[in-house]
Parts: sequence; C-alpha cells; structure tokens
Amino acid sequence: MRPGVLAVLVSASLLVLGAAPPGGPPPRPLPARMADTGGGSQLITAVAPETGSAEGRVTWWDRRDGGADGGRWVEAGSAPARFGADGLTDGTTREQGTNTTPTGLYDLPYAFGVAAAPRGTSYRYRPVRQDSWWCQDTASRSYNRWTEPRPADCRAAEAEHLITYPAQYAHALVVGFNYHRPVRGRGAGIFLHVDGRGATAGCVSVPAEAMRRILRWADPAARPHIAIGTAGGATAITRY
Repeated sequence: MRPGVLAVLVSASLLVLGAAPPGGPPPRPLPARMADTGGGSQLITAVAPETGSAEGRVTWWDRRDGGADGGRWVEAGSAPARFGADGLTDGTTREQGTNTTPTGLYDLPYAFGVAAAPRGTSYRYRPVRQDSWWCQDTASRSYNRWTEPRPADCRAAEAEHLITYPAQYAHALVVGFNYHRPVRGRGAGIFLHVDGRGATAGCVSVPAEAMRRILRWADPAARPHIAIGTAGGATAITRY
C-alpha cells in the first residue's frame, strides 16, 4: 500500500475512535459527533472495536450548557465493558438467543438490583425479590417484562429468575431495547449490569464499582440514554 493511502486510512480510524490525527485539531467529544443522543443532557456510550468484539468501553457523559455552540459534552467517567459472547449486531434485525448485543440508541426505563440502591441514587430502583422474574417467552403476554410472580403463560425455562444472579444483578439498568413495543423473537432482557465471569448473553456489563458510579450519576430529569455501537463500519456508534 502506498504511504499516502495508509496515512489517510490511519487518520480516518483515529477520528472514529476519538483520537486526533498527528498535527490536527483535537476531536470533538464522541457524543458531539453522533447523529442523535436522545435529547437529554446525559448519555452513556458503549463502544466495541468491531462487531465480533466481546469487550470494549463504556463512558458516561454530561452536557454542559453555555458556549458558542450552546453546550458541550464532558466525560463524567469511563470503565472497561463486556458485550455478548458473539459480539454486536444491528438492533433492528437482531434475533433472540444469538448471544449478541444489539446496537442502537435506547432509553433507560428504570434501575433494579439484588443489592440496595447505592447511596445517592435518584433513578427509580426496583428491588429484586424471591419471586422476581424477567419473561423471555415469546408466547407470553409478559414478553420482555419484569413479573412478580412468574405468570402461568411464561415458562420458567424461557425466563430469568433475577435473584439467582446476585453478582450480575447486584445493580442494573434496564435498556429500552425492544421494550416499549416488543417484537417477539427480537430479544428480551437486555441490561447494563455488573460483570460476571466473562462475556454476556447480549447485555452490556461493567465492573461493580463502575455500575455503582453510574447509578449515583444518572439523573432521570436529564433523560439519560445509552448508545451501543462499534468504532466504525455499518454499526458505528456515530450513526446513532
């Protein structure tokens, strides 16, 4: 490959990932380069290097008012992240049971946990009880919903008994993927939660302390969203 072509490709990759090309101006913060951030003043970005990656990084941001552009995005925190064992896939065409994390921009309806909410949490926080289940049965009227107790039309084999995951679900945020108008078979039970032993079945996970920090940071009045995507390509996070 000619040196000039290589330089162009390296510069383009740096811009997507957020690093400045040699000698160039510093890049704008990632949220400022995105097509949509959900309209609020808080945003979580979950970025993987490519669709086949099971690891990446989660960063949470605040939008500060003022300035010539009306406001600017400031990083509030960052942590290593894990994704589905089989990587990421477009959320609009994802299939349930594929161990993939859906890309896209989603709201965060509420938080929950086996453990008590971290001190300072202002988000709605639902405690996990012995009869708390998340239904993933495509034949159930409760598909992709929290249920207490598990309804008769939701098979136990097609549901998550939340209390049996005391580490992962010590603290979590519900991701609004396929939540408000569920498409059966698209996927259910996608959360931002605490790390387990390895990759997830489709959720995004972070270390326990990072999850606690996110819950203390999240302000429902700021309408936080989560954007999940890759550094480049068809599922690049900047497209959302």
